[in-house]
Amino acid sequence: MRSDASKTVSVEIIALAAVSAALLAVRLVASRRVGFGDSEALYASYALHPQPAYLDHPGLIGDMARAIGNGGAPSPERAHFVTSFAATIVPWLLALTCRACGAPWRRSLAAALIAALVPEMAIGLFGLTPDLLLAVSWIGALGLAALALRQPPGAPLAAIGFAGAGVLAGVAAASKVTGVLLILALAATYASPSARRHARTIAPWAGLAAALLAMGPIVSYESANGWPMIQHRLVDTQAAAGWSLRNAAALLGGQLLYLSPGVALVGAGSLRALWLDRRDAVGTLLFSACALPASVLVPLSLWSRVAEPHWVTPALLALAPAAARARGATSAPRLIAAMGLAGAMVVAVYTWALLPAAVLLAPPSWDPRLDIVSELYGWPEVTRDVASEIDASRSPLGSPDELAVVAPHWVMCAQLEARLKQRARVGCNTPVTDDFDRWWPRARWRTADVIIWVTDSRFGPTPSLQSHDLLRSHEVPIERAGRVIRTFTVSVLTRSALARLP
Repeated sequence: MRSDASKTVSVEIIALAAVSAALLAVRLVASRRVGFGDSEALYASYALHPQPAYLDHPGLIGDMARAIGNGGAPSPERAHFVTSFAATIVPWLLALTCRACGAPWRRSLAAALIAALVPEMAIGLFGLTPDLLLAVSWIGALGLAALALRQPPGAPLAAIGFAGAGVLAGVAAASKVTGVLLILALAATYASPSARRHARTIAPWAGLAAALLAMGPIVSYESANGWPMIQHRLVDTQAAAGWSLRNAAALLGGQLLYLSPGVALVGAGSLRALWLDRRDAVGTLLFSACALPASVLVPLSLWSRVAEPHWVTPALLALAPAAARARGATSAPRLIAAMGLAGAMVVAVYTWALLPAAVLLAPPSWDPRLDIVSELYGWPEVTRDVASEIDASRSPLGSPDELAVVAPHWVMCAQLEARLKQRARVGCNTPVTDDFDRWWPRARWRTADVIIWVTDSRFGPTPSLQSHDLLRSHEVPIERAGRVIRTFTVSVLTRSALARLP
């Protein structure tokens, strides 16, 4: 006859499997109904321009997009099919990491179940973003490092764990700059008194060397080009930066939305366990993997006006295994309430995004321009329209650069670049320098004989260009359940006679 503990583990497994299956089904439905979000489209565009790094992130997400797209930009459906399965695996990977940290199976599965229902995980990891790669590699690195630290120094399993942790930390850094903080956290752990016996062996340091090796091409590229990522992230986009209560409110409010209020409170309670259990090697690892990234990411979020709530998420990942291995336990009613609220938030978001009729419930004051779900709709119709204008405007014997498709901001340029699949060159008129300035500089597209300008209600009408005359223009309204959620304008401009003179 099975023990009560065994029965409980079975219940936890069944619950996690049921939640995982339900989320996978919803994600697969979503993959057939929605397009790329604006940031996803940029990462899909990376596939067409292989580089070790871009202005926003290192290049691994571009490699992933290119692999999914068989050497080109993937379609939204194909990309989301892959991310649907990858996102579903993450909570199970977290359960294994909790177990590797010494937590019992029951509590490891409970931690994974909570993580599976967190909106940031259940919804955010559906996207083709560096955060998906970062989550997988960060969690995996913590699990392997913990496994290694619990082995006798010099044991084969310890060597394998340290090597795997180092490689995954390198993958994390190649996915997002935040991953560098994981490498530093591992180094701090290995150098701590609690890990002294392992520090006398070569294995942990060889793993860190592998992590640094993975960063080599990125550092070399950045150095050779004047550190453009740092310039873009910390200078060009930070004109309005400064410490403010507004930034603090955005950080705190973002956590309540991304984690859900109940899970955020449970996570805050886990901080005590993280502090109390920091004296053994695994406790030191989890404390370092939380405190060190938080010491950088929290001040950065308080200073930057363009900071997003998910910037601090890597620092929170260690809380799950810390809570799972803690001596005390959060009460079952509190956990159930937290999971219920988180699940309700996830259902609400997916319902809003996937059911067109949901917009009929929106109040009259609802502005679809401020709704990020609007990003997911309309681009197939607009792309077909732009493709028709390309065919009508391009001369049979003309050069590829005689025609340019241009948009006023990278969020639109990226959608066009990913969907047109190099059918035409795409230029961009973002107020600050963006990746498109390297791929096709403004000085080049401004001399094209024909410019197809694409804008929407967020960015105003087609501008008047001194060098080009407006030939024709029309609108493409996008509706959900009969309600217009955005209106695109597609204009064709031809180079003026005066501009053609030498």
